[in-house]
Order: sequence, then structure tokens, then C-alpha cells
Amino acid sequence: MSIKDKLKNLTNRPGVYQMLDGSGKIIYVGKARNLKKRVSQYFSKKQSDAKTIALVSNIDGIDVIVTDTETQALLLENELIKEHKPRYNILLKDAKSYPYIYVTSDKHPRVGFFRGNKNTNYQYFGPYTSAHVVRDSLVLLKKIFKVRQCSDSVYRSRSRPCLEYQIGLCSAPCVGNILDENYAHDVKMMKLFLSGKGVETLELVAEKMQKASKDLDFELAAHYRDQLIGLRTIQEQHASDSISDMDVIGVAESEGVHAVEVIFVRSGKQIGQECIFPKNTRSKSVVDVLVAFLPLYYLDKNVPKQILVSEKIKDKGLISSALNTQIIDKPQKNKKSYLKIATLTAQENLKQRLTSKRNKQSQLIELQKTLDLELPPKLMECFDISHTMGEATTASCVVFENGMPKTKSYRQFSINGITPGDDYAAINQAVFRRYSRLIRDQKELPDVVFIDGGIGQLNQAIMVLDSIAIDSIKLVGVAKGEGRRPGLETLIIIEQGEVKKINLPPHDKSLLLINHIRDESHRFALKSHRKRLSNTRKKSPLESIQGIGKLRRSALLNHFGGLQEIKKAGTDELQKVSGISLALATKIVASLRE
Repeated sequence: MSIKDKLKNLTNRPGVYQMLDGSGKIIYVGKARNLKKRVSQYFSKKQSDAKTIALVSNIDGIDVIVTDTETQALLLENELIKEHKPRYNILLKDAKSYPYIYVTSDKHPRVGFFRGNKNTNYQYFGPYTSAHVVRDSLVLLKKIFKVRQCSDSVYRSRSRPCLEYQIGLCSAPCVGNILDENYAHDVKMMKLFLSGKGVETLELVAEKMQKASKDLDFELAAHYRDQLIGLRTIQEQHASDSISDMDVIGVAESEGVHAVEVIFVRSGKQIGQECIFPKNTRSKSVVDVLVAFLPLYYLDKNVPKQILVSEKIKDKGLISSALNTQIIDKPQKNKKSYLKIATLTAQENLKQRLTSKRNKQSQLIELQKTLDLELPPKLMECFDISHTMGEATTASCVVFENGMPKTKSYRQFSINGITPGDDYAAINQAVFRRYSRLIRDQKELPDVVFIDGGIGQLNQAIMVLDSIAIDSIKLVGVAKGEGRRPGLETLIIIEQGEVKKINLPPHDKSLLLINHIRDESHRFALKSHRKRLSNTRKKSPLESIQGIGKLRRSALLNHFGGLQEIKKAGTDELQKVSGISLALATKIVASLRE
């Protein structure tokens, strides 16, 4: 669906919107009391702010998450910004204003409060919601683990233990009152605790306590006992309030189509979401779809401890046992908001899907009229060529089914054996390889094939299809307009030797669909070409010489210092390198000077 169509059908509810670039990466996250009004503002008025202008110029798609209140939208916006660090969320993108707890990498590590630019040698835990939370946590850490929090200057200047040691808040590593290995163990336990691994921390401390007791080191055993008591007390205090890892699933249905929205919550934070549209569900109820969805989606995956669902399902116990999780259809009050968000977002995504489907159908009907087809085309393909001055020539073939991209069927072709820069030969090779294989494998042929180019490229495709006896495909050339501006393209059809050119209005529905297909083929061709070009340029010319393996290549580079010096060297100089014979030196010289 185009951005214009999506804006037209957006909900008026509060929520969060995510702006995506051409690669699908989130570049901006915002919240809105009214999603339709807020998002439309980006495109309905002239922007004066340079950053907003840059943002709008890079928007290729919009995703929305519907919430029940604006407050929920604000909290979710904050979490998504922290998670994705979008390019245009300037104020919050690096979260420098949030406090952290850090642990240094010294012989006797120090733990402390942090805010600002991070030191890559330190380990950080957080971010935390406020400085008060961090300071309270540091007090707790001193009581349990007794890891030093003093500055390095104080630590280095001590000749006897300080007051912190006297009142039992530090183990005084500065004067050797604790063995280095025991101090390192305390630091390790503290890091585990800060990472949220409370169970593992308890188990390890308990093991150390038992070992110290067996070794008759009762003072150390008492130290670990105190740690164990402190950790268990904290765990019990927070057990009833914490929200464990869970997935939240909302289902919506309309016109026989179902949407399943899955929200991922980890450590009480929403970290992502996914919307799935199951197939073959027209005559099924919402409950039937949910029952079928759960095992299909979760089997062979890491399943969270809990799954919240919007419907009461049959065989809940059986599915819970199979997935080794707890399925909840009546959540507690602190979890109900997640379920409402999932259901509202499923409804919104379903509305957008149905609108897009109706728009695509009308585009296909218009394309049928434009190209004079008997029926609206079901399968369409488009070819494009990409290269850099003839280097690493690559062809793309994108496939659209019922007006929508079918990405699993996309194909790329590395074009070889042609004159560099010969687009005609490249199209000829790509079309032949594509359709000769489809015929050999007895696969379905497309109804329409678009060729990005003019009469020359189109004639090459016609020659290929004639040579392999295919006459059921409608071939259409898409020639770029003046200044390569979108909306000014010319459609070219050659039938029985006659050239027919069609120019459509810029906002014609069939032209918008053709441009979508053409742009997708161009994007895919460029992506494949860049990847191939990168791989080609990373490869050393020495690798293509038979007899030069990894060891000899390294020996040559180490001896001469680089490829340019190897190219200048003669056979006598090359033979000075271990493993290089006269025959191999002659081969190297001939290969590098071609």
C-alpha cells in the first residue's frame, strides 16, 4: 500500500508510529493522541525544519501500534526508541541522559554510578529509570557483595582499611584483606545479579558456601551465607511485582480474513511485534485460528514463560504442555493493557490489509484494460540490469502475485560471458535462463513480463521467448520519461512487428502498480550488484592463480609488502620467496600483467 493510501485509512486512536526507510529499517518513532492527524501532518503541510524535511524524504513505509491511552503510547515510544535507536530521534537516540551502573576492568574492579559517554573498557548495566534507583541499587550491592565503590586515587593511597570496611560494606581488597580469587568471585556474582540472572547467582553462591564449609573456612562460608540471605530477600520482595518474559497475542477478523498480532515483552519491556495473516481461514472462527496458530508458530522456537491470548481456547492444557509454557486468557490487571494493545493493533493492521487488497484489485483491473488482457493478471515479473561501468553485471527478476511482491520467488542472475556494459546481451541471457528453466521444471509462467528499458531491451526479450516457443506471455517495455521522473514512463508493446507506445497520467492506477514493480526490480538488482561488486573487489588477484594457496599468498604479501610491489617484481625476485618455483613465478608474472 502506498503511503497516501495508508494515511487515508489510518485510525484516529492513540498509538505509536514507526517511519521506515527503503530497507525496512526504523528511522523515526513517535507517539500520537490521534494517529491519523499526527502522521498526516508530515505529508500534508510544507515543513520548515531541515531535519523533518530530511526525515520525510527518506520515509518509504509506516507501521503503527495502537494503544488504549496516550500514556501507554508515551511509554511504548520510549521503549522502542531505546531498543531501535532510530536515526531521526535525535534527543533520545543514544540514551546518554539515562543513568547506568558500571564495573571497571581493574585488578580489583570498582562499581559505581555512570551518566555520559561510555568507556569501552568498562561493563555497563542499565539504563535505569532514575538516579535514585541507581544509588539505591549501589547501597544494596555494597551490603551483599562488598565490592569497592571508592575512587582509584583513594584505593591506591590506602595503607589500612577505611570506614566502609569497618561497618561491613567493603571487603578491603586495597590492603589485601580478601584473596584476589574470592574478590573476583564476588564481582562475578554481582555482574550476574545485575544482568537479571538471579537464579544462577543463588545457585553459584550456595555452591561456594558449601565448599567453604567443607574446607572448614567458616568465615568465608558466613560471608557467602550473608550474600545468599540478601539475594533471596530481594528476590522475594520483587517476585510478586515483576512481569516475566511473555508474548501477547491478539486476533482480529473481518471479511473472512484474520490478523494475528504478536507482541514480545521481555523483562517487562515491549521490545517488538509481528503481525501474521494466516491463509485458508475464510470459514474459520477467531478461536479456531488461534488454536491452529499457537503450535504452528511456537513449535521448534524458544517459547517465553507465558503467552497471553485474547480468546478462550480449546485444549489449552494440551497446547500449554506441548509448548512447555503457560497460556493465559484471563490476565491480571497489570498485564491487561498489553492484551488490549495487541488486539487494537491487530484490528488496525487488518483494516490496512483489506484496504490494500481492495486497492490492488482495482489496480489489476485497470492494468487489464491498459494492456488489453482477457483477465486481470495473476503473476507478473520484471527484469532490470545493474552494473558499474560494465563491472559485476547483475540482473534481477522480481515476481508479483495478485499485485503483491512474492519475495521468495525473486531471482538474481550473475551475468557472464558478455561485453562489459552490453545491456541487450544481459537482458537476453537473464530472460533465457529464467524461462528455459521454468519450462524445464514445468513451473507456472507469468501472465505479464515487464522489461526495464526501451525498444532494444524489449526486442531481446521477444527474441528469447520466440526461440523457446513461448507465446503466452505479454511482454511490456517500461521506458523512463524525461529526466527519469516517475509518472512520465512510456509503456512499449511490440506485436506483429508494430510498436505501440502508451503514455498514462502520472496517477493512473495501472501505472502506479507498474512503477511499484519496476522500482522493486531496480532495488533488487542494485542490491545484488553491490553485493557482487563488494565480493569481487575483496578478492585478491592472487587467488585466481592456480598453485597459489593461502600460505604462499601470505608469504608473497609479507615479502613484498603489497600487491603493487608483487606486480612490479620479476621472476628472479619472486623465486626468493619460499615455495615459489620458476614455473610458478612465470605464471604469477603472466597473470598479474595481463
